[in-house]
Amino acid sequence: MNFNRRDFGRLALAAAATPVGTLLAKPDSKIDGVQIGTITYSYRSEPGVNDAVQLLKYITDSGISAIELMPPDAENFAGAPAPAPGGGGRGTKTPEQQAAADALKKWRLSASMDKFKAFRKMYNDAGVSIYCHKLTPSPTMSDEEYDYMFNVAAALGAKQVSLELTNDLKFTQRLGDFALKHGMVAAYHAHEQATITAWDAVLAQSKGNAVNLDCGHYYAGTGLSPVPAIEKLHDRIASLHLKDRTPNATTPGGHGANLPWGQGSTPIKEILQVMRKNKYKFPASIELEYQVPQGSNSVAEVKKCLDYCRQALA
Repeated sequence: MNFNRRDFGRLALAAAATPVGTLLAKPDSKIDGVQIGTITYSYRSEPGVNDAVQLLKYITDSGISAIELMPPDAENFAGAPAPAPGGGGRGTKTPEQQAAADALKKWRLSASMDKFKAFRKMYNDAGVSIYCHKLTPSPTMSDEEYDYMFNVAAALGAKQVSLELTNDLKFTQRLGDFALKHGMVAAYHAHEQATITAWDAVLAQSKGNAVNLDCGHYYAGTGLSPVPAIEKLHDRIASLHLKDRTPNATTPGGHGANLPWGQGSTPIKEILQVMRKNKYKFPASIELEYQVPQGSNSVAEVKKCLDYCRQALA
């Protein structure tokens, strides 16, 4: 599939009688019952990645049919005000940054879901479903802002929001309760601090809390296969991330390298095969973190990762 931005814009505005799917072949990255997707972070180095139409082209050109959507694409599409330069981080904001944050909050609390539903339709018509949205609440946000974020995820068709695993159990209790209220889950992503018991506390708090297991980070941090953790946690896993790393203990400097798939030692093949064997329904997201080789691009590399998955499940 190779078509340009104008094609997507025309198709996105087409009437319901002529949806994208009737005009163009749709991608299909479900392999023998295992849903392979990608987190849109994989395209971070590509131009125009925060534009909904351009991002959709990257996804479909990769052959991907399901995604974990990073911000700010959906909010940009819906007309959110632009952030102030610098973003402010977690520290003290400049007056300009504070004003921009206040404007965004005001916009969010009055925003219609219609634009988010239109975003979903454009993606669905092109053959791409959105299973997760990474726009998630922070501990300091109001209940109204929490409702907004879950409403956005629902309008996009997502069943989960994702965020970093935290030790703030008051926050995770609150977030789990809000997820349940909206018929969704909050999926917690861990880095190299992950162990087979790392999620026990948040999972015990609420059925609204779930696991977003990064298999590469887990392997790099523990030196152990993630398969036992997947088997233990399978009924609480909302999604997992795939990447190929080496264990920290075997990497100079103690930091497991991110490598092109097949060059590391993360047991990706075994992970996918256990998903197929046990008929696990949660998606496995390609997360492109290794350096894109000179002369290539993110789309080509995501396609290589998807081909690796096909071969693993052949």
